[in-house]
Amino acid sequence: MAGRPERGHRCVPHTADVRIEAWAPSREECVAEAVTALVDTFADTSGARTFTDREYRPQAGEDDEDLLVSVLDEVIFRMDTAGELPVRTEVADEDGTVVRWRTATTDDVELVGAVPKAVALHELRFGPDGPGWSCAVTFDV
Repeated sequence: MAGRPERGHRCVPHTADVRIEAWAPSREECVAEAVTALVDTFADTSGARTFTDREYRPQAGEDDEDLLVSVLDEVIFRMDTAGELPVRTEVADEDGTVVRWRTATTDDVELVGAVPKAVALHELRFGPDGPGWSCAVTFDV
């Protein structure tokens, strides 16, 4: 995409489901941007006032697409089981990938769209793109 900022995301039209694109300078930053894009499709977290720090370590040895899916699936799982949503995400490669989230409860955010139920593997894309990384992901709602 010509003229796009170094880091960002957008929701793209898709029949019946939700599809996002995200991009950033590095693999880890692109995963973090995809998490933000996912949450932005259905929640307004700007009113959140209470936060908890969480950490997630995906399985070692996952390829790039598996890593992305694992992290996004974990966001959906934690929302469903613990009522938490990330309001800030950091991903680092520290002897394996580690994801750190600042989370808010779902009671503390405003739902503004269809809540995702799962990551769809159809047309999943994640990899190097020019000087950075990009991804495209569809979510079942």
